[in-house]
Amino acid sequence: MKHESEVLIIGGGVIGICSAYYLIKRGRKVVVVDKGEICSGSSYGNAGLVVPSHSVPLAAPGVLSKGLKWMFDSESPFYIKPRFDLELFKWLWKFRSACNERHVQKAMPFIRDLSFASLQLYEEFAAQNDLEFGFEKQGMLMVFKTEKGLKDGVEEAYLMQEIGLEVKILNPAEIQELEPNIRINAIGGVFYPQDAHLIPARFVRELARHIETEGADIHTNTEVLGFETSNRKLTTVKTTRGDFVADEVVLASGSWSPGIAKDLQIKLPIQPAKGYSVTVERPEKCPVRPLVLADAKVAVTPMGETLRFAGTLEMAGLDLSINKRRVNAILKAVPQYLPDIRPENQQLIEIWRGLRPCTPDGLPFLGRLSTYDNLTIAAGHAMIGLSLGPITGKLVSQVVGHEKPEIDLTMLKVERFG
Repeated sequence: MKHESEVLIIGGGVIGICSAYYLIKRGRKVVVVDKGEICSGSSYGNAGLVVPSHSVPLAAPGVLSKGLKWMFDSESPFYIKPRFDLELFKWLWKFRSACNERHVQKAMPFIRDLSFASLQLYEEFAAQNDLEFGFEKQGMLMVFKTEKGLKDGVEEAYLMQEIGLEVKILNPAEIQELEPNIRINAIGGVFYPQDAHLIPARFVRELARHIETEGADIHTNTEVLGFETSNRKLTTVKTTRGDFVADEVVLASGSWSPGIAKDLQIKLPIQPAKGYSVTVERPEKCPVRPLVLADAKVAVTPMGETLRFAGTLEMAGLDLSINKRRVNAILKAVPQYLPDIRPENQQLIEIWRGLRPCTPDGLPFLGRLSTYDNLTIAAGHAMIGLSLGPITGKLVSQVVGHEKPEIDLTMLKVERFG
């Protein structure tokens, strides 16, 4: 049996589901396939942050040297697992080339524009009566325990100010005034009032439910095995649940996108970066807004009746094993900043890990290729996939519809690395 649609989306995470939503709004018949359940990848257990404040790309001066320094410390915030992997070496070489000031200056306003556009779309989603996903615009507070960390944080805050973000530099008393319900051990902080947060799995699954009521056809546990092509077009997508035929195909499978694209002789330089989170029942003393424990690179996000601790960037390939030392490193950092919270004393709900898809320059891929006329790629969003999900989905719908995208996508060209 062949399943037919106008648009087939491969990937049921935040990018794929948002793309489906905006395509349906344009009157397209949409099918979504995912090798697991909806929102079973990195869209599920992340920190839930919508952060214009995170407008510095992953590829920035000094990042690679830190990663190499931390390579043999399995508890470090950024860890590259030592191994012989030719694709990793190629990726690191491209990453090294992108870690320069010129790239950062060019990328920051672009990421800012995407972030604010996405934030506005989240506010529109939150205003819909049939969508409830814990969206709150309370800002985000970064707190520091070291002079070096605070100095770097303030310098970055000034960069954010230069590109138009609202920023407040806080002393310890001002931090406590902002979060009076919980003690915070910090020598200073930076507050970004325009940031927001939400419950990521609830958002993606609620939106998936919504698009099903609007006519989307969602096939879970449906793994893509390969493609049939003819005359510069994908004619058939072969899966474990049968063949799918569509006029347009969107590849939005995160860290699994390179493996899927390989069957089409397409090389996507995306490396999976594992992140962890620990979710507990919300304690009596809890921050109102997300905190970033900056020196430890740990995010603390209140999510309804729960509290989530998230962090680390572990480049270990498509490895979904749980490194307990890295989980413990996240938990150990929390009481150093928040003495009222002892994670080991809270009721554990879940320990999670997921793979964030990282490109060498810290910018996602979004657009068509020169080799296929009906294939759009939307992948490689690293740690800001949730933050950029809605605007990515809207832009995908414009690309698929052969419309001029409302934001210039030149910096996101799929073939920019050759």
